[in-house]
Amino acid sequence: MTDPAVSLVVVCHEMARELPRTIRSLTAPYQNRRVPGEREIIIVDNGSACPPTAEQFAALDAEPRILCLPDATVSPVAAVNAGLAAARGSLIGVWIDGARLASPGLVDACLAAAALHPRPVIATLNYQLGPALQFDSARRGYDQAAEDRLLASIGWPTDGYRLFDVAVSELRGGPAGPILESNALFLPRALWDELGGYDPAFIEPGGGLGNADAFLRACALPDVQLIRILGEGTFHQFHGGLSTSAPERAMQTLQQGTRAYLRRRGRPPNPLRTQGWLFDARASRVIDRP
Repeated sequence: MTDPAVSLVVVCHEMARELPRTIRSLTAPYQNRRVPGEREIIIVDNGSACPPTAEQFAALDAEPRILCLPDATVSPVAAVNAGLAAARGSLIGVWIDGARLASPGLVDACLAAAALHPRPVIATLNYQLGPALQFDSARRGYDQAAEDRLLASIGWPTDGYRLFDVAVSELRGGPAGPILESNALFLPRALWDELGGYDPAFIEPGGGLGNADAFLRACALPDVQLIRILGEGTFHQFHGGLSTSAPERAMQTLQQGTRAYLRRRGRPPNPLRTQGWLFDARASRVIDRP
């Protein structure tokens, strides 16, 4: 069996509504430029009462592998590492949060960017569906039903790029500004091995700042090149997550995660200010500025 060009590791927990949409956004014809055989999708379920089944994805042009973590915990970090161990692709993208929809050219853009450097750290940019960041919009009535209506209003998934019209960026400084994490982080297999995957010390609910830690450690590896993908992104669906469901809960989660990170690393989790290369996915080239 020929190894795929790219593996996509998607972690989920109690995402019966969100996960099928996410997987649809990662398959043809929605992902619009690559044939299905060039990628594999690995779903790692982290302790759902009703884990996903192959039948849920039978109508899609994909046959995701479904792994159920036998000793699930409140942290998704072990699930991420199980997915990394199972992946066969030479390039691997990680969705630590399986509720994030992809834009239509995201996977192709990451494959193209990976060919530009022998040691690329490829960061896709994070967006949240709704009128504001979800911890804020939730207190004004934004919920799953409102989001279903929002997606219906743009006819999703007919034109996936319309997600940009109904979402807000998580980067306050713009696409080239300070960045703390990527919720679809792509590294070559060899770099994931060098990194040692995600640090299993991040046992907090939701993984704490384990996703940010993986990104920052990857960018600190020798001779790597950070490449930010512009014109594509991932879009968080509302599902009552720790950092998106309510202001008080979001602040508590951030504070707890920051304290745990400080204990482990001896420094605060400062966003990376390095711009890196800006890869314009629509033009398929590196540009100087957004």
